[in-house]
Amino acid sequence: MSVTLLWVVSSPGLEVSHSSRLLDSIRHVKFLDSSKVMSRDFGLIRAKKDKKKRWRLCSLSADMKYACVGQSGLESASNFPLLANVLANPAAGEVAVSSEQKVYDVVLKQASLVKRKLSSTGELDVKPDVTLPGNLSLLNEAYDRCGEVCAEYAKTFYLGTLLMTPERRRAIWAIYVWCRRTDELVDGPNASQITPTALDRWESRLEELFQGRPFDMLDAALSDTVAKFPVDIQPFKDMTEGMRMDLKKSRYKNFDELYLYCYYVAGTVGLMSVPVMGISPDSQATTESVYKAALALGIANQLTNILRDVGEDASRGRVYLPQDELAQAGLSDDDIFAGKVTDKWRNFMKSQIKRARMFFDEAEKGVMELNEASRWPVWASLLLYRQILDEIEANDYNNFTRRAYVSKAKKLLSLPVAYARSMVSPSRKLYSVMKT
Repeated sequence: MSVTLLWVVSSPGLEVSHSSRLLDSIRHVKFLDSSKVMSRDFGLIRAKKDKKKRWRLCSLSADMKYACVGQSGLESASNFPLLANVLANPAAGEVAVSSEQKVYDVVLKQASLVKRKLSSTGELDVKPDVTLPGNLSLLNEAYDRCGEVCAEYAKTFYLGTLLMTPERRRAIWAIYVWCRRTDELVDGPNASQITPTALDRWESRLEELFQGRPFDMLDAALSDTVAKFPVDIQPFKDMTEGMRMDLKKSRYKNFDELYLYCYYVAGTVGLMSVPVMGISPDSQATTESVYKAALALGIANQLTNILRDVGEDASRGRVYLPQDELAQAGLSDDDIFAGKVTDKWRNFMKSQIKRARMFFDEAEKGVMELNEASRWPVWASLLLYRQILDEIEANDYNNFTRRAYVSKAKKLLSLPVAYARSMVSPSRKLYSVMKT
């Protein structure tokens, strides 16, 4: 299952510092031929023009009320029961923390890191690169290469990033490329050769670049980014854990299990990006509330991936749908492998699409809280990605043999709408009313 690229936010104007250690080591980096953009260990980034565009915009924040969508008797958002923070395990006589709570704990930890940085530095703009002869040209080349990869595989998002400040734009490109390379480990041409040991090596390489010792050109861009911004390594490790899940797990008992997977492979990107994108100076939203909307977008995008790719995943023996909800709908894996659209399947898909749309609705509440320069790529990706659900419906819920996609014409029509929405600033008065 491919992962999704997302948006997330940070407190405005974090101060950053340049890493002399990175610049000391970058001269030893093995830079790659621009036509190949490959790592020595893995064939991770492919320059094939016919490669499917698998990346989507995503992000993070947790709200437990969505866990039961798709079950009977649920009429509206106000009727959705909250998933308990703990789940009883009667067989073992133990209490297990739910996936939603686990993820939310990570979100709160990452938000606290941003808060501490802000309290120690004040509201300062990101500082530009310090001009250093020699190394700077190599670093610029590394970032340019990341931009080329982003432009090739995520054209709409790439165009939106051009409105960001140069420092934030380049940092987002570097994060995007690392996430894509990680996804390619289990979804790329060499996926059959990837083992848990290979993922362990990839994680070790991650730790090295966080220490200012990048392996190649693309690593160098990310190493510089994490040196300049207060980016934590944990979300990167969690994404690698999501790749491990793909190696050993092809079924998910319930939405709680699926939610954790969606966080690992998609929501983590938001936490990585938090220090790079900014919150509008006019926003009265708390850091946690913006994370909440961001997480909702990440989950929505990954659920949309899953619903769009049912047939493709089934051909690989994978079912990324809650097994208990399939059973409640009178369906099984055999029905998915048969690939026949029935009334039972249509009703099941309606409930799954309803859940994804609710996450999108929650995500929209936080987009306008972003820094103005960061809103357009987020709105564009959100609106375009949400339309995939409309296309599944237009295909009569046949996601077995027909791949839902948004036409170029519809994409072009969505861009001015996204831009118009990005110009709407947070309303202090409206936010005050919402809190009362």
